[in-house]
Amino acid sequence: MKIDADLKSFLDEKVAAYNTFDFIENDPVCIPHRYHLKEDIEIAGFLAATISWGNRKTIVKNATHMLDLLGESPFDFVMSHDEHQLHLLDHFVHRTFNSIDYKCFIQSLKHIYTEHGGLEAIFSKYAEPHSLQFAIHQFKQLFFEKSTSERSKKHVSDPMAGSSAKRLNMYLRWMVRNDKNGVDLGIWTSLHTSQLSCPLDIHTGNVARKLGLLDRVQNDARAVTALDESLREMDPVDPVKYDFALFGLGIFEGF
Repeated sequence: MKIDADLKSFLDEKVAAYNTFDFIENDPVCIPHRYHLKEDIEIAGFLAATISWGNRKTIVKNATHMLDLLGESPFDFVMSHDEHQLHLLDHFVHRTFNSIDYKCFIQSLKHIYTEHGGLEAIFSKYAEPHSLQFAIHQFKQLFFEKSTSERSKKHVSDPMAGSSAKRLNMYLRWMVRNDKNGVDLGIWTSLHTSQLSCPLDIHTGNVARKLGLLDRVQNDARAVTALDESLREMDPVDPVKYDFALFGLGIFEGF
């Protein structure tokens, strides 16, 4: 797809408008920004991203409560929790994500750090040169390989099963991008922004279609690939910066 220069200029302006420190406060990305230790940041980000669907204020409120239940260090809780401490999570709920799922995720995270070297190590190991979608698929397999909670698997999407994996692609943006603007945390140095995919949801999808960046009607894995191609034409090094433009146009400007 040949991208019009005026369209690129327009979207670059919108990236500059929304990719600012002011964006953080009312977005789920504010949750990992509470922490300083790498493992605390990546765990907090993963948990916040997992429940990032619905009203943004509610997401931030529930994600704040979610992490408060783990004390000062999510990583310490994950690695040293016992059955008694897991009961602290008994009444947590965000839409269809409940305490059963939360306990499963804590146990699965411990497995990831104990057996697989941590979150970054998995995505790094299975990353492809220009995509992390297969890595997401592999991550899901490893995350639940010791889990007994079948119901919890629905809370981690799989691009190989056709999902757009919006929340995981958003999480990966948080962890990998480091453009000095302060929104994304950029703590995973083994991966590159060129490997990221745009977090595709109803808002970014609708805006992308109106702008001629996406033809596919469904917001699925194939649509993510198609949108990636358009965004990479505008910026092959950091294509996902345009998530700020598409999201901002849809949420804040009703484009």
